[in-house]
Amino acid sequence: MGKKQHNDLRPREEQKAAVLHDGVSRRTLSFYKYVRFTDPEAIRSELLDRWGKLGCLGRIYVAHEGINAQMNVPVQHWDQFDAFMKSRPEFRDVPYKFAVEEGKALSFYKLAIKVRSKIVADGLDDSSFDVTNTGAYLTAKEMNEYVDDPEAVIIDMRNNYESEVGHFENAVTPDVETFRDELKYVPEKLRIHRNKKIALYCTGGIRCEKASAWLKHNGFENVRHLKGGIINYKHQVEREGLENRFKGKNFVFDERLGERIGAEVIATCHLCKRNKSDTHYHCKFQPCHALFIGCDQCIEKKGGYCSYQCKTLDRLPEGLKKRYSRFISKRRKKEFKKTPLR
Repeated sequence: MGKKQHNDLRPREEQKAAVLHDGVSRRTLSFYKYVRFTDPEAIRSELLDRWGKLGCLGRIYVAHEGINAQMNVPVQHWDQFDAFMKSRPEFRDVPYKFAVEEGKALSFYKLAIKVRSKIVADGLDDSSFDVTNTGAYLTAKEMNEYVDDPEAVIIDMRNNYESEVGHFENAVTPDVETFRDELKYVPEKLRIHRNKKIALYCTGGIRCEKASAWLKHNGFENVRHLKGGIINYKHQVEREGLENRFKGKNFVFDERLGERIGAEVIATCHLCKRNKSDTHYHCKFQPCHALFIGCDQCIEKKGGYCSYQCKTLDRLPEGLKKRYSRFISKRRKKEFKKTPLR
């Protein structure tokens, strides 16, 4: 194992092939914590060394305000990983959120730890409001009660491509592409609901920590949020024998691109606009690499590309491919929302 994991400069496909065939069993998890780090670069270096030696893989953001991690850990090294986490006061009480399902694809193929200005890009000036004045947590049972309460408003604090494949019954799902946009949209467009009972939810809970404080700052008095997000909700539902009120898939930001929460398929293929599907793909033409939902028929027909055009362009020399990158990515965002791709 060793430090090669985070210095690996091999092409992406070679990295994936190496991990897929190394025979190592891994556990996928996520965690976050708002905690003050005076030297994020030093934390990054330490984690790269410790986690690299254990063969951990994932995408981790470190900032002065804390850590946000999505990763996998070799099962054989789990006790060492957990012991290290508990040995550090900053991480000792961090709750792990384990994947609902590992899926056919491994979650991560390399270890990337980056220092950022924030652990979640929200566009907010944290000095302008009390970021610690967050809403109270909701359990899975309480979330179900909110779903059934006609006086409660449930708000999905994720992006539109996430809520498209799965969301809670009766939830408000803003048509936004970033969390930054969501934080602008909700206080403005949902102001008529500010005196009602508000329930927020997101993937693992981190976005709702900041969002609940922001909404309270904007006059929303009774704001609560789902503890541990959709991931923890699913585990609670199974553990406590509760009814699952989440429909469809939970989008995840790793190679799996989704975890099955509810049996329903609520989305439609972006390519044919007809067949039901909630499976995400990235276009195989790397300058495009668009995220799209595809049905089995369209994926087979187009060979994993988002269009016949990308399938054709992928046969061009590498230099010419790069020229199309910006043009294609802008156009795809519009086309997936409006018309079928040919």
